[in-house]
Amino acid sequence: MSSADIQTVNATADRVKLVGAALLLVAGLVGFYWVPQTSAWLRWVVLLVAIAAAVGVFLWAAAGQVFQAYVRDSVREAQKVVWPTRRESLQMTLYVFAFVFVMALFLWLSDAIIEWALYDLVLGWRN
Repeated sequence: MSSADIQTVNATADRVKLVGAALLLVAGLVGFYWVPQTSAWLRWVVLLVAIAAAVGVFLWAAAGQVFQAYVRDSVREAQKVVWPTRRESLQMTLYVFAFVFVMALFLWLSDAIIEWALYDLVLGWRN
């Protein structure tokens, strides 16, 4: 392992941030069910604010930053994909259908030949 692979991380601070994010999420759920049933909009506001705060604290932690880097890299890789044109997609779909049809015909013919060989020739069950 090279020295470039070693990361210095303040594990205690990150744990505190992750626990804080979890507590914010739990507090939002508790607030959602604790607020009286008559004010539904307030219940949703409490829940959404707590979720937003929990996500913010999570993204502030090292695990959140790793997740953000992963999402950035994934988006960058998805942008590099060369998608087939409509014509290419249609051609490949037709190739697949033709192959499936030929294979179904081959399997049906093989089954019919084996059935004929076993029942008629070997066993003589059919007259």
